[in-house]
Amino acid sequence: MTSIYDSNGKNVACTIIEAGPCVVTQVFNDKTDGYNALQLAYGERKEKNTPAPLKGHFEKAGTAPKHKVLEFRDMNLEKGLGEIVTVSEVFQEGDKVTVVGTTKGKGFQGVVKRHGFGGVMQQTHGQHNRLRAPGSLGNSSFAAKVMKGMRMGGHMGNVQQKVRHLKVLKVFPDQNIILIKGAVPGHKGAYVIIEK
Repeated sequence: MTSIYDSNGKNVACTIIEAGPCVVTQVFNDKTDGYNALQLAYGERKEKNTPAPLKGHFEKAGTAPKHKVLEFRDMNLEKGLGEIVTVSEVFQEGDKVTVVGTTKGKGFQGVVKRHGFGGVMQQTHGQHNRLRAPGSLGNSSFAAKVMKGMRMGGHMGNVQQKVRHLKVLKVFPDQNIILIKGAVPGHKGAYVIIEK
């Protein structure tokens, strides 16, 4: 993340995303597929690490192997196979976008970090080493099990998340860079999907 100054002199936090150039690897239409869509590919990939079916798919489009291949429905772009889609063709300043990404993985976490429990804190009643423990889990004789949905320690992060209504602050067409107001899910260098 970084920040820029807007026209009013206000400091605005934003995220820099490299959004292209993307190559059209397949075109779907109503007659043959039943819907309109463009399949776009992005990111470099070594040829030796590319499966044979994908190699043929990229050769048909006339491009080198790419890392990510995604389908976007109802894009209002008249593009053919192998053509380049740039960031300035899709996004303009002031657009509202949705960003989908995978959040940072935080491993196995306890209830204090994962769910915001307070813990015991004062160590009263002779408790030893129980500061961040979850406490009682529920009933004893009836049910006699941990109920589904109980907030406990466990795996945190590394899930797909969608952030809606983010504003496009600036577009740099020559570098295929887009500045989006606020934070987006994922670590530095992670892949995200930007939808209009």
